[in-house]
Amino acid sequence: MTSMERRDRPLWMLIPGAILLAVVILAPLALVSYMSLTDLDQYTLRHWTLAPFIGLGNYVEALLQAPLLSSIWISVSTAALVCVISLPIGVTAALAMQNRFPARGLVRSLFLIPYVLPAFAVGAMWRTILKPDAIVNGVLGQLGLPAPLWLNGPASYWVLVAVEAWSAWPFVYLLTLAALQSITKDVHEAAAIDGALGWAKLTRVILPQIAGSVALSMVISFLHSVNNFSVPYVLFSLPAPASVQVLPLLTYAQSFQSFRFGLSAATAVASLIIVAIPLLVYLRALRLDVGERR
Repeated sequence: MTSMERRDRPLWMLIPGAILLAVVILAPLALVSYMSLTDLDQYTLRHWTLAPFIGLGNYVEALLQAPLLSSIWISVSTAALVCVISLPIGVTAALAMQNRFPARGLVRSLFLIPYVLPAFAVGAMWRTILKPDAIVNGVLGQLGLPAPLWLNGPASYWVLVAVEAWSAWPFVYLLTLAALQSITKDVHEAAAIDGALGWAKLTRVILPQIAGSVALSMVISFLHSVNNFSVPYVLFSLPAPASVQVLPLLTYAQSFQSFRFGLSAATAVASLIIVAIPLLVYLRALRLDVGERR
């Protein structure tokens, strides 16, 4: 592209998008970054612009006194386990739904139910099922097995992982199925001519074709799990067990229970950094892949 063609671009058409970006994303980000540097609490909230400026004091307190590092570990490990569980289930379901069979449309729709249910409904449903006197412990008692406290005990962490994986795998299934449907018949025919059938076709032809969509589903699932507030909040309520004190719950508790708004803003900024790392890695890998193809 010549320099003349570059100068003729109507860059002024980007102004509405730039304004929307500044209002919706940059302004709130700048505001929360400023709040994280002040001692903003219930006493200084009314005149928040005059709150004492303490620099990195909130970040130091979050790292040394508040359970920030523990919450980061819980959030990241939970999100990683959710991705590990969701990946084989979602890909297997998509492969099973690829070929035509009676009532395929109905089964495809049923697979999406855990994903399309509101997060509040998912948390309330599993909270009802896992109460001490509810159906799960009742069945375990009839079988002579111990009935643990699912929502307030050592098992709480694994309950959170299982519930989030239950609601997350259909998203992996959906993106994988879309990628499978985009593979042309020519690819299948070429694989058949070359003698690639069964497992060889799956591993050497199909999976490389859908790797990009699967990777994208993993990144989005990870980000969604790290930022998931509704499911752990409804499932365990507050104060939540220490084993499920994820970053969104910690930020909420610091804001609306302790009224330490500056400290919660510092936690929110830390959450943003955690979210940005896998996103930047994926975008970098995608850029390198596009460059290699060119």
